[in-house]
Amino acid sequence: MKVERKQSVVLVPFLLQGHLTPMLQLGSILHSQGFSVIVAHTQYNSPNYSNHPQFVFHSMDDGLKGFDMSFPSVKSIHCMNESCKAPLRNYLVRMMEEEGDQLACIIYDNVMSFVDDVATQLKLPSIVLRTFSAACMNSMVTIFQQPEKYFPFEDSQLLDPLPELHPLRFKDVPIHVINNTVPEPVLDFYKRINDIGSSVATIWNTMQDLEDSMLLRLQKHYKVPFFPIGPFPKMVPLASSTSILEEDNSCIEWLDRQTPNSVLYVSLGSLVRIDEKELIETAWGLANSEQPFLWVIRPGSVPGFQCAEALPYGYEEMVGERGRIVKWAPQKQVLAHPAIAGFFTHCGWNSTLESICEQVPMICRPILADQLVNARYLTQIYKVGFELEVMERTVIEKAIRKLMLSEEGKDVKKRVVDMKQNIVAAMQIEGTSHKNLNDLVDFISALPSRLAPPTPVVGAVMISNHITSKCITGS
Repeated sequence: MKVERKQSVVLVPFLLQGHLTPMLQLGSILHSQGFSVIVAHTQYNSPNYSNHPQFVFHSMDDGLKGFDMSFPSVKSIHCMNESCKAPLRNYLVRMMEEEGDQLACIIYDNVMSFVDDVATQLKLPSIVLRTFSAACMNSMVTIFQQPEKYFPFEDSQLLDPLPELHPLRFKDVPIHVINNTVPEPVLDFYKRINDIGSSVATIWNTMQDLEDSMLLRLQKHYKVPFFPIGPFPKMVPLASSTSILEEDNSCIEWLDRQTPNSVLYVSLGSLVRIDEKELIETAWGLANSEQPFLWVIRPGSVPGFQCAEALPYGYEEMVGERGRIVKWAPQKQVLAHPAIAGFFTHCGWNSTLESICEQVPMICRPILADQLVNARYLTQIYKVGFELEVMERTVIEKAIRKLMLSEEGKDVKKRVVDMKQNIVAAMQIEGTSHKNLNDLVDFISALPSRLAPPTPVVGAVMISNHITSKCITGS
């Protein structure tokens, strides 16, 4: 159901590609439902305005000059949260004076925790966007309820199961661990981004049918309405590029020349770094597998090198037409191409959803954060991929051949096709994602333009027939 009168929503994304993409996709979804969309973003990693002419953009002074943001630290994120408070508040005050009741709410990435403080000051409704899986969120909530139960741990425990968090092991903890424990500043940071403060609801880039039990568990913890309206890559009405890096579209022409269902796509995302040794082992694993491949080597992803110059001498000439190496690729278009047979991935949540949506099975090479949880679920619960535990050329070659050529690979392919069909069903008019989107539109449209001071949680709202939640009343 589209809104009858043009209401505005303000979106506040976190500056990393993996967070910016789902927020911009959410903006497109809400715009298609009749909302005006304003994106208040940091100066660092500013989105490409020309790709989203339907949005209004506002750049905030982020205080990040002098910080290396290619891999943000807790200190830099804290500085950004403090620096953005006043610019956002001043912008919203001006907007409220100009638009009055038309500003419906602020939707913010959970890393941008300062937004809750600003919204509370201005008595504006706020909603949190979770850009990762409910399984990852559940693992963090469970760990932070009793951190002493999990930290510190011994090296000998790395392969032991995490209590209450099957199928995760201690090595799969999605939190930055130093010497098998979590430093106090890091612990405080994660607690902060897990706290929804006074926010009145949470939007999830996931599917109710995929993560129903996790969502129910988390809703009991947070006690606000949940709206799982994913997968965003398929819910977006008209897809436009959300990439910060320049995409090399020539790789599509190369894919057009390949046999259907024959190419392995290799990309470790927009943030991950690997060392030169891993790059070399990956290179020989790909070459020795004798399978066609499209490989993204992002500038800066191998410290000390810009791109393919870290490869063995003469490597590209040796693999010839069988391999194509680019600095960055239009990933959604690549995964949808009929030539693609598999995805060698870091298992970021966006990449995971995009791969499942295009029914592409995975070789999982997680490195940090939610990637570790996602990989474990993909390989142990959903069984739509194989995990690489050791980055050695013979192991990599074997994994590629298993995915691309073996009966096990065919079984994995069948399961990911089945997952895709469930996603398609969820997006239909009677499907859960479609219903949840309608519920979200109704929920935002019914929000009071100004909230009363915080009151006890009362009442009950039924989200999508069987996810029960409570909401904060306002006057």
